[in-house]
Amino acid sequence: QVQLVESGGGLVQAGGSLRLSCAASGRTFSSYDMGWFRQAPGKEREFVAHISWSGGSTYYADSVKGRFTISRDNAKNTVYLQMNSLKPEDTAVYYCAAEDERGRYGYWGQGTQVTVSS
Repeated sequence: QVQLVESGGGLVQAGGSLRLSCAASGRTFSSYDMGWFRQAPGKEREFVAHISWSGGSTYYADSVKGRFTISRDNAKNTVYLQMNSLKPEDTAVYYCAAEDERGRYGYWGQGTQVTVSS
């Protein structure tokens, strides 16, 4: 089992920055890949970014590429999402997720709200 707790959300003006954190516990953090997803009101949850267990491989949704950066600190059992040049369309609840033993995103946090004002 893995427990995930996100933090760092809030209200920011367009063009601003936020850094989200996701603290993990319950299983060896460095053994699984992690991801960030988001869900805007009235929309389906969508993929944002992914990072491999070692941090050596990352990939992003086209909508955030060049603006968001995913990273992890395995010593702190934490994954981060640095979000720059935020746009109103980035407004959503952001979730972190961990891959389970089947390689699927089987563990989810409770989410943190990000609101970008124009």
